[in-house]
Amino acid sequence: MTVPSAGPATPEPAVQSPELTPVDLHLVTPAAPFGATVVASESCTATRRAASFVRHVVLDVSGSPLAGRVRPGQSFGVLPPGLDGNGRPHKLRLYSAASPSLGEDGHGNHLSTTVKRTIDEHWETHRLFLGVASNFLCDLQVGDRVPVTGPNGKRFVLPSDPAAHDYVFFATGTGIAPFRGMVLDLLRSGVDSRIVLVMGAAYATDLLYDSAFLELADSHPNFTYLTALSRQSQRDGHAPMYVSRRLETHRDLFRSVLASDRALIYVCGVAGMELGLLRELVTVLPPSESTQYVEVDPDLRNAPQSWERRMIHKQIRPSRRVFLEVYA
Repeated sequence: MTVPSAGPATPEPAVQSPELTPVDLHLVTPAAPFGATVVASESCTATRRAASFVRHVVLDVSGSPLAGRVRPGQSFGVLPPGLDGNGRPHKLRLYSAASPSLGEDGHGNHLSTTVKRTIDEHWETHRLFLGVASNFLCDLQVGDRVPVTGPNGKRFVLPSDPAAHDYVFFATGTGIAPFRGMVLDLLRSGVDSRIVLVMGAAYATDLLYDSAFLELADSHPNFTYLTALSRQSQRDGHAPMYVSRRLETHRDLFRSVLASDRALIYVCGVAGMELGLLRELVTVLPPSESTQYVEVDPDLRNAPQSWERRMIHKQIRPSRRVFLEVYA
């Protein structure tokens, strides 16, 4: 998943923030990137009928400061080769780590990410546009080398005491990347925390890591995996929906998890999804509980459908128990 740059500082909500896992930052800089080696590149979807091309790319970073030092929720940088339209080297792109803390290999040497090919058309010229870094990564073959940097990010990671919390994860598209690593870390650690993951996609064919999450849900009673398909009916018979709608269809589940002061909410995906989730939280939860996750100006609390995204962090303020990582 491509990671956006950090936004402006926001006012501090009243709810206390959990202590987050301490992480390392900027161990490898763009001035001296490490040449990672591709060890795997696989499709993230179960069928070629998916609307997008998304790949799970695994890089060997053994022998570098990155080995064993990248945590789920952090990102690493990729320096694509070549020059931009101005004749300058392409800028660094950040990608979310999809691997657990011990890496894909169990020793922290194999770092992974979830990459969607960017294939578009320029609006004015009608010329084909190909994303520089995404297609570079998706084109790579086993044995190819990639200049990488990092780690980056310290505010979208698991708490330092994972067992002290329950978790609700909402993802759309490649926003699933950090949650793949987080879920694996939590389940492999043996915590009895309640974990709910909601994965959103347009069609069932677009769901990423779907079979792996289904297997994890079957083998771990404390892990619930739900999907939300926006352009077709759901597996459980419900009409097309966005991820926020799962708060209503599974109201009892979410009210049970979120009623506890242990619960944390993480949101990652396309910008705009967070507005629907915040609306649904104040609709589904009683005011005494919803205020633990979102504070709303009094004149707006009873009219969530009038909310606009520009109000977030101003009239609508997610608490420090809500972690947002959204991108355009």
